[in-house]
Order: sequence, then C-alpha cells, then structure tokens
Amino acid sequence: MQPLHLDRLTEITALGAHCDDVAIGAGGTLLTFCRAHPGLRVRVLVLSGGGSDREAEERSALAALCPGAELEVVVGDLPDGRLPAHWDAAKEALEAFRRGGEPDVVLTTARHDHHQDHRGLAQLTPTVWRDHLVLGYEVLKAEADLAQPLLSVSLDDDVLAEKVAVLHEHYASQRDRAWFDDEAFRGLARLRGVQCGHRYAEAFHPERLVLDA
Repeated sequence: MQPLHLDRLTEITALGAHCDDVAIGAGGTLLTFCRAHPGLRVRVLVLSGGGSDREAEERSALAALCPGAELEVVVGDLPDGRLPAHWDAAKEALEAFRRGGEPDVVLTTARHDHHQDHRGLAQLTPTVWRDHLVLGYEVLKAEADLAQPLLSVSLDDDVLAEKVAVLHEHYASQRDRAWFDDEAFRGLARLRGVQCGHRYAEAFHPERLVLDA
C-alpha cells in the first residue's frame, strides 16, 4: 500500500471524552510522531475527569507517550456519561481550547462510536476545527461498535510494546475492565496492521481528505 506523508508536522491536537481515550485510541500514533518530530507541540483536551485520580493518570500517561514534545494537557470536569446533556458546555470547552493553537492534525473520537460521550465529541469536533485534518480514533471497549477504518498509522514493534506498557502502568483505575489486557490491545493493533500491510497499526476514520496532484 502506497503511504501518504504529511508535508509538515509541528502541532497535534488530541481530544478525548474521558481520561484514557486518547492513549488507548492513538497512543502509538502520538509516540510515533513525537519520536519522529522532536519538539512537536501536542495539545490534549479531555472533557471529563478533572480533579480526580483519573486526571493524574492521564497526565502521567500522556507525558510518557509524548517524549520530547511540548505537551499541554487540559482536563475538564464534565460528568462522565452525560455529554449530550452538557452539549453547550462541551462546545464552549472545545472552542476555548481551539483558540490556543493551530494544529496540523486533530485526533478525536469516531462518529459511529456507541458511547454517547465519544459520539458527541466526534460530532462537535469538525464544527470547531472546520478546515483541519480530523481523524477519528478507535476506543476499544465492550460495545460491538468497531467499524472499518480508512486510514492507518503503522506502529513499530517497540512502539506498540511501550504503548501497552504505559496503559498498564498509568491507568490503574481501568485494570479490572474485561477488555483492558495485552491480548486485546495487541490483537486490534495486529488486525489493523494486517489490513494496511504492516505488523501493527492504529486506525482512524477521517472526516475529510483532500488529495492534491
């Protein structure tokens, strides 16, 4: 498969509804890009978990996944599982965060996700970042909502190993989840790797792509 390359990569915005969304869905991609582009600016907004133990987990995990990056993490305090009822507050949080940077890529949740918070964030993202490359990542969980993604980022073996290690080390609050284990994380990455001609990959659902000659 013929790869496409970004002409430049100086800033990434990553959005999550909950602490751990970004790391699970795009942790390997962040690690890959940060290694390839020292000094990359990475700005992360998470809508819920602020002031809790989960915020501390998120900050430590993202620091590990973004080595050498200029990292900014903002964690809001919207109630978990209630984003549709707090639509205006979520929109205002995104708009305020948008004013702080000009990303080359925006990583967010996917529109088809069955979790109402993920789905709502995915719907709001392109209304705020209207002219950007917006990529919806996959959040592995119990719901049967995985779809066929159209874009992949290949992951080296050591990148996947480090991502999985970071998830286990920093998200103690999630360790009792039935899907939170090495087999699940590696299995999805292996499947997406097969589909793009690599050993491992993370996959994304793009909002819009423009191909220039």
